[in-house]
Amino acid sequence: MMSFSAILSRDSYWMQDVDLPIVLSTRVRLARNLSGIAFPHALTEEEAVKAEERIVNCLRDFEIEGEKIVYLPLSKLSSLEKKVLVEKHLISPIFSEAGKARGVALSESHKVSIMVNEEDHLRIQVLMPGNSLEEALQLAGKIDDHFDSCLDLAYKEKFGYLTSCPTNVGTGLRLSVMVHLPALALTNQIQQVLAALSPLGLAVRGLYGEGSRAYGNIFQVSNQITLGKSEEDTLAHLEAVIKQLVEHEMNAREILKKQTQLIIEDKVWRARGTLENARLLTSEETFTLLSEDRLGIDLKVLPKVSPGFVSLLINSLPGCLQYQIKNSLDEQALNVVRANFLRQYYSRKDG
Repeated sequence: MMSFSAILSRDSYWMQDVDLPIVLSTRVRLARNLSGIAFPHALTEEEAVKAEERIVNCLRDFEIEGEKIVYLPLSKLSSLEKKVLVEKHLISPIFSEAGKARGVALSESHKVSIMVNEEDHLRIQVLMPGNSLEEALQLAGKIDDHFDSCLDLAYKEKFGYLTSCPTNVGTGLRLSVMVHLPALALTNQIQQVLAALSPLGLAVRGLYGEGSRAYGNIFQVSNQITLGKSEEDTLAHLEAVIKQLVEHEMNAREILKKQTQLIIEDKVWRARGTLENARLLTSEETFTLLSEDRLGIDLKVLPKVSPGFVSLLINSLPGCLQYQIKNSLDEQALNVVRANFLRQYYSRKDG
C-alpha cells in the first residue's frame, strides 16, 4: 500500500486532462446517516467516536475497483495536509476545521473520498475527470451498497434517506459538474445564462462551493432537489442542462472567433507569454492566466501543455505548493515558487 504522503502528493484522478473542453470534472455525493444516532452537529464526543468506529470497521479490508481504502483521522493531520485535501476537493473547507472523531477515507487514486461525521455521518464522494456522471453514480451506488450491508442506515419509506440538511432528504444525492466558461464571460452572457439555471432546480457556485468565487471562469453546477426525484431523473435532468450549457459556451466561442479573433489571439498569447516568463504570480492572477491559456488551447490557437489545465491550476494553489516543497512560505515567497512551478512547464520548447 502507498504511504499517506505518496497518496496525498499525487494528482487526484479527477484532475486528469480531458480532450473535450468545457466540462472539466464530475462529482457524485451521497449523504447517509446511521439509524438511531443523532446527526453529527448534535453528537456528544463519545457518541461521535462510536459512530466513527462503526463506519471505520465497515471500511476495514474494503476495496473498490481494486483499490484499497485508507482512513485518515483529521486529528492526526497537519493544517497543511488538510489544506491540500480541501484544494483537491477531497474534503470540504468547513470539515477541515472540524474536531475529533472525524476523518476521511480515500482510495489511492482519490477517485473515492468518504467524509466521516461531516454534516452527515457519511458523505460518499466519487470524483472523475470530464463528464462522467453515469459512471460516477454507478460507482457511488456500489459503495452505498457496501455500507448498507454492514450498517443500519437512517431511512424512512415515506421520505427516503434522512439527512441533517432537509434539502438532502430523499435520495441524499448531489450531482455536480465543474465547467469552464470563459467565452460566455468574455461575451458578457455569463450572468444571463447562469441565472436561468436556478429556476431549473440547479445551484451554481464557485470552484470551492457555496460562497466561493468563480476564479478562472470555473463554476460548479449541481442539483438542489433530492426529495421526490429518483436518481435516474436527477441524472437525466442535469445531463440535459449541461448539454445546453456546453452549447451556449461553444456558440460564444464561435462568436469570439468571428468577431474578435485578433483580440482573442492577442489575449491568449499574452497569457501564454506571462506563464512562460513571469517571476511572481498570485493565485488569482494564475487562475485568470491559466483560464485564458486553456481557451487558447481549445480554440487551437496555442499548442497544448502537459500536464493539463486542472492539474496546473490545483497544484499552483498555496497548500499544494507548500506540500510539494515541504516548507511553509509567506505570500511573497509563494508567488515566486508559483511562478517557478508554472514556468518549468510553459518554458519547454516541445510544448
